[in-house]
Amino acid sequence: MELNLSADEVLSTTRAVRKRLDFDKPVPRAVIEECLQLALQAPTGSNSQGWQWLFVTDPAKKKALADIYAANFEIYRAMGGPGLADGDPRAEQQVRVVDSAQYLADNFHRVPVMMIPCIAGDLDKVPSFVGASLWGSILPAVWSFMLAARERSLGTAWTTIHLMNGGEQKAAELLGIPAGITQAGLFPVAYTLGTDFKPATRLPLEPITHWEQW
Repeated sequence: MELNLSADEVLSTTRAVRKRLDFDKPVPRAVIEECLQLALQAPTGSNSQGWQWLFVTDPAKKKALADIYAANFEIYRAMGGPGLADGDPRAEQQVRVVDSAQYLADNFHRVPVMMIPCIAGDLDKVPSFVGASLWGSILPAVWSFMLAARERSLGTAWTTIHLMNGGEQKAAELLGIPAGITQAGLFPVAYTLGTDFKPATRLPLEPITHWEQW
């Protein structure tokens, strides 16, 4: 179901969805491909279009990926979050964010579709110019996919925790991802329970905006 949101509404209400993912409603391949066709309109460095998109629906493979994610999330959570000052709006949300992240870790295997967007190139220890160029050739497309998904009543969340502690290599072996291909994350894709997402609380412009110099 398309929501017919304005561009501003899509941009301001596309959230990282975890607790409101509908695990029981199938996501048709055709809808995924609609989102992907729009994502491929995103800019890409030198028009290289070096992206690759891997979608996983097989229960056994989803469970294996979820296990990699859950093991790494346990380590990540034990590390603790960023220290935020009292009154910082991010501190007020931190408990809810951690709680929803734990929920996703516990239920990741239940999502109808997992997406792993990839970019051709090995970003390990490359010069900053090369890294920025390659990331700049996949990140806009992934965000466009997430925006298109929101318009179609789908929820997503950008996660990277499965890449920790050798998890990227484990996922590559599981899914046959060849050497020289970098995974950009692991995304749940599901219809949402309700579609009434609101703009998030963000820092004001003043402390994070710089004109002419820092």
